[in-house]
Amino acid sequence: MTYKDLPDDVRRFILTSVPSVPYLEAILLLRGEPRAPWNAAAVARRLYLAEPVAGQLLQGLASAGVAQPHPETPEAFTYSPATPELAEMLEAVAKAYGANLVKVTDLIHSRVDRRAQQFADAFRWRKDS
Repeated sequence: MTYKDLPDDVRRFILTSVPSVPYLEAILLLRGEPRAPWNAAAVARRLYLAEPVAGQLLQGLASAGVAQPHPETPEAFTYSPATPELAEMLEAVAKAYGANLVKVTDLIHSRVDRRAQQFADAFRWRKDS
């Protein structure tokens, strides 16, 4: 599988900063309604996730500078990239996702698969050990 249709900076960002497809979909959800207060229940309903998972995604987005706590709604967040550069990158990622959904999701999964294989390899019994 080749990812040449994806810009290098977008590919690099996805590989280094997007841990899962639900994480990316949460970014896109908040980006789609940037002024709306998003809590775990609302994200869970829209992305078909368990509420605790959605809450972890929102916390992760806040930690990454993608979202910030909503000023008027407790336990809710709004889309608010910390820097103009991050906002620009997220726009590029959203555009790439819209144009190359399969390639972007495959790229995210390739990263996850690679890490899972590395973890599994750490437990492989070797004859020389």
